[in-house]
Order: sequence, then C-alpha cells, then structure tokens
Amino acid sequence: MTQHDDNLPSYRLDPQVGFLLRRANQRHLAIFARGIPELTSTQFAALAKLCELGQATQNALGRATAMDAATIKGVADRLRKRGLIATAPDPDDQRRLTLTPTAEGRALYASQVPAAHAITAETLEPLSEEDRTTFLRLLEKLT
Repeated sequence: MTQHDDNLPSYRLDPQVGFLLRRANQRHLAIFARGIPELTSTQFAALAKLCELGQATQNALGRATAMDAATIKGVADRLRKRGLIATAPDPDDQRRLTLTPTAEGRALYASQVPAAHAITAETLEPLSEEDRTTFLRLLEKLT
C-alpha cells in the first residue's frame, strides 16, 4: 500500500453512491447469471419488455429498456440469431425495424419468469420487507 499524500483532497470511494450501486449491481448480475444462464440480463430485459408489448421498433424497445441504440441493436441481433425474436421492416418507415417475440422467445421468457422473481427476491434478501419497499421507491426516484 502506498503512503497517503496529504496534499490531495480527502475522498473515500467506499461510501460513494456510484461505487455502492456498482457493487450492488455486480452482486445482482452474479445472482442473475446463476439463475438464468440462458440469457444475459440485458437480453432477458429486452425479451421481457418485448413480450409485454407484443412488438416494438428497435428504437422504442431500447428506450423502454433504458438501452442506447448500439446496445439494443446488439441485444436484438443476438436474440434474433437465437430465434427468440423476429424482425421486419416497419411498414411506416422502411429504415426502422419492428421486433416481435417468436413462439420460442415467448416460451423461453415464460419459462424463466419464476427464476426472475427468485432473482429479485435473492437480490433483496438482505433487506427487511419495509427496507425493500423503501429501497425500490428510492431507486425509482433516482431514475
């Protein structure tokens, strides 16, 4: 360990919001990978939202899942290659793609919903029921 430089401003990383959120996210992603190894968390999010919506343009799905254009394109490409979603040109604008879950995609999603609920429960397990409600309410305020 190096010696502390007294000329630097005081800053401790451990209590910082970004550091704590990153550690909590890393824990959640590890739980997710163990619980749903068939899909990444971003793939599951896109498939879940698409199953909820029925169909959406790639851009709309990206907005609905808080993914930027490059990320949703990569996720959609991987889901399409696995046969979990189908793409077609948007009838109103041929430059846009419309995404629809396939029967296989809907079946995989439906089969993983119990695991998704278990992942949420395990992620929040260290918190009391009251703390879980408060935590989720406060996270929503930050988004």
